[in-house]
Amino acid sequence: MNDNVLEKLTVLAESAKYDVSCSSSGTIRKNKAGSIGNTVGGMGICHSFTEDGRCVSLLKIMLTNNCIYDCAYCINRRSNDIRRATFTVQELVELTIEFYRRNYIEGLFLSSGVINNPDYTMERMVRVVKELRTTYRYNGYIHMKSIPGASQELVNEAGLYADRMSVNIEIPTEQNLKLLAPEKDHISVYKPMQYIQQGMLQSLEDRRKFRSAPRFVPAGQSTQMIVGATSESDKDILSVSSALYRRPSMKRVYYSGFIPVNSYDNRLPAIKQAPLVRENRLYQADWLMRFYQFNANEIVDDAYPNLDLEIDPKLSWALRHPEMFPVDVNKADYALILRIPGIGVKSAQLIVTSRRYGKLNAMQLKKMGIVMKKAQYFITCNELPMYTVHEATPEYVRKILTEPKKHKGDQDQRQLAIIFPD
Repeated sequence: MNDNVLEKLTVLAESAKYDVSCSSSGTIRKNKAGSIGNTVGGMGICHSFTEDGRCVSLLKIMLTNNCIYDCAYCINRRSNDIRRATFTVQELVELTIEFYRRNYIEGLFLSSGVINNPDYTMERMVRVVKELRTTYRYNGYIHMKSIPGASQELVNEAGLYADRMSVNIEIPTEQNLKLLAPEKDHISVYKPMQYIQQGMLQSLEDRRKFRSAPRFVPAGQSTQMIVGATSESDKDILSVSSALYRRPSMKRVYYSGFIPVNSYDNRLPAIKQAPLVRENRLYQADWLMRFYQFNANEIVDDAYPNLDLEIDPKLSWALRHPEMFPVDVNKADYALILRIPGIGVKSAQLIVTSRRYGKLNAMQLKKMGIVMKKAQYFITCNELPMYTVHEATPEYVRKILTEPKKHKGDQDQRQLAIIFPD
């Protein structure tokens, strides 16, 4: 690796670090004779996780950090005085292959600033992934960003070589996007999303008829929204996410707490650090929509447009709806058990399976991994005392569960007081 490429790597890896919509799950590419690398389930290298929990290393890099746009929230905006660099197609291809051969990485996450116009940039990115697949027979994981405003022909070609593609929404509402990035609009974002979805559906149809038909973006697509740069409520953000998840091709929505990299721009809020707690609550709410059968308007509504930062969204929902509890875990259906605070998807499945062989008690529930500290107020079973959210009141339960941790002796006394109240 020559000094020129190394210098470009340093600059472009630094520029790529703010994009969090980076994952390596959802697809399998087996090693083939004559090819290198496979996909199962230092500098510029990020770590991601497959569905089975395995950690993989991805080369997270930009083709260029030059950009024709002047978005207020972006470190690579054209008005910023930062070091700029651009890889040639061959440089980036050889860099990826060399890193793979040295066992530094298992995959590639490729994004880019926009140079000249969206199609010009997209064409160069397509050449990178195409050459990796066809010339070097690289069979490892590739996540490629689609440039907003790129043509359908280029998106369709990219989808034949990438495992996952993503187009970042960035700002949830058109009005605030125009405020911070007047040169952009949501139409240019949603069109490539639509092209990817159409390509995936067509690929599925083709593969039903011909098993040898090429796969198109087999790991689906993802997107990212910035949290805290504009005035949107959590309800606005989750409403957009909910609409996106109704598309069969959308696998993940990522939430990135706003980082003030351009503090001189008075259109941006003055904050000292990213709103990480809010970001975390949004991910928890997103999990509820994807795996716990919650709707966005159940998690947040007009009365509660923002998530509670002190407690998780499921507990917050349960405390606002005490009429739904207590739930008898020996009789309730799976959907209702999923809504009990302290019970996860695997625990709910285990409850439904285990109760076929006999009634469950509190000790058995604890062995299943249920967080009884939360769940005890919302369930009943054979041996569990009837001191639920109704007797304790939602306000008291909230107070107990948000108290700072105390010494073990104090906790034991408090637990006795709950189980055997005066």
